[in-house]
Amino acid sequence: MSNQHITIQDHINGEWISQRQLPSAPLYNPSTGAIIGEVPLGDAAVSKAAVAAAANTFPAWSATPLPKRMDFIFAMQAEMVNRKEELAQAIALDQAKHIAEARGEVQRVIEIIQMACTIPALIQGESIQGIAQGISGRIIKAPLGVFCGVAPFNFPALVFGWFIPFAIGTGNTFVYKPSTESPLFMQKVMQLLIDIGLPDGVVNVVHGDREVVEAWYDDDNVAGVCLVGSTPTAKAIAEGCGRNGKKTMLLGGAKNFLAVMEDAPMDLLIENVLMSGYGSAGQRCLAVSNIACVPEIHDEFVERLLAASKNVTVGDAMNPDVFMGPVISANAKARIENYIDIGIQGGATLALDGRQPEVTAENKDGYFVGPTIFTDVTPCMQIAREEIFGPVLSVMKTGCIDGALRMIKNHPMGNGACIFTQNAYYIEKFINEADVGMVGVNVGICAPHPYMPFGGIKDSLVGNNKVQGKAGIEFFTQNKVATIRVVNPRPADSTPAAQKDSNVRSCVAS
Repeated sequence: MSNQHITIQDHINGEWISQRQLPSAPLYNPSTGAIIGEVPLGDAAVSKAAVAAAANTFPAWSATPLPKRMDFIFAMQAEMVNRKEELAQAIALDQAKHIAEARGEVQRVIEIIQMACTIPALIQGESIQGIAQGISGRIIKAPLGVFCGVAPFNFPALVFGWFIPFAIGTGNTFVYKPSTESPLFMQKVMQLLIDIGLPDGVVNVVHGDREVVEAWYDDDNVAGVCLVGSTPTAKAIAEGCGRNGKKTMLLGGAKNFLAVMEDAPMDLLIENVLMSGYGSAGQRCLAVSNIACVPEIHDEFVERLLAASKNVTVGDAMNPDVFMGPVISANAKARIENYIDIGIQGGATLALDGRQPEVTAENKDGYFVGPTIFTDVTPCMQIAREEIFGPVLSVMKTGCIDGALRMIKNHPMGNGACIFTQNAYYIEKFINEADVGMVGVNVGICAPHPYMPFGGIKDSLVGNNKVQGKAGIEFFTQNKVATIRVVNPRPADSTPAAQKDSNVRSCVAS
């Protein structure tokens, strides 16, 4: 695969679109810095064509019997199992997530689709009999139409799973814009959807930048827009969609905390910090970034963390013998290194410098940043406030659990927070008081199981809608309410006149 020149294509209404007079962007292998292909940069016209195709398909798809729609979701899940290694290799190539983690991402998506297979049980409506004389009420879970989604570079598979199976399983059609930096997974999945026989136009894929997304705001065929990305982008989409009352599900940025108490199980703690902080090269929304440690264990923790971090191997994402691959791009590498400079200038102590890590000659042009640790960090420092999105840890001292909880509460983002302790009081206090959307206890990554909702609060979530689980199904459906009187075809007024009150008029006429 790595020796091929990859041409990424849009897919609209059942056709791969290859002949188009549009600019393109180079596609890189971040492990080597080599150009491996090209990605089309679509415009508003391409975006609207994809939406039109999805809109034309919606009536037939929404009328497709639910068991038939679910046949496609089950087939999607089964075929992803069959192609698991191929899909993981695609992620490891253009996103440069370590191959072991890429396999884990595909496995999680398979589990998410398993959750989507429960849609028939979770979109059952409700009914109330006898709300008036001879009248019943019914709530119907109905699809809305065309949804559009924007994926970030860091989890091309996971975000697909959060959006598309739930949307199409509930009867909607979809237009999906992958990241231009990691589009290969979705190209593979689009072929998978073709192979299982998904009808043309149910899922459409377009590539490009802001112009593609902005075309959705005023398109009457678009019912809603989904995003996983930065908070500024989420707020821009919310504003654009809000003008026309479109639904939005927008997950923004994060700055996750980890509280270390005096009784933290040290071996488990170090193992989890390495996995959380350096896995995916720190490029995930639940990566630990700020570590609040009590004085009793601070020095031992820092010493153990430094020793373990120095043994983290960095290299090609396809190499099973390394622990951490590169960051996504040269720009990302430069941004992370700039934050390291900012931390030094801000007065933090650079205890471990990840700039210029040792890699093989074949990877000398890759985008690598090694494990980086700051100590003597205070919550007001820029490196503690802003999302770095790289393998950079900031260790802060806190006097007690209340200090750690204050740090979390005072931060503008509220995605996730974890605590390491064996104290039941600390555990319950942290779960109840940590001002975030997701909490973990003795785990480094507090990612909920696919049966449960995923999402933060505050600036980490624009709006109220979270992904996966019942929350995902709720977003892609609307509650249609019916008030029903069944009339006897041979009418006979059986209500005695004495029971009728001419002085009372109801909105449900008798």
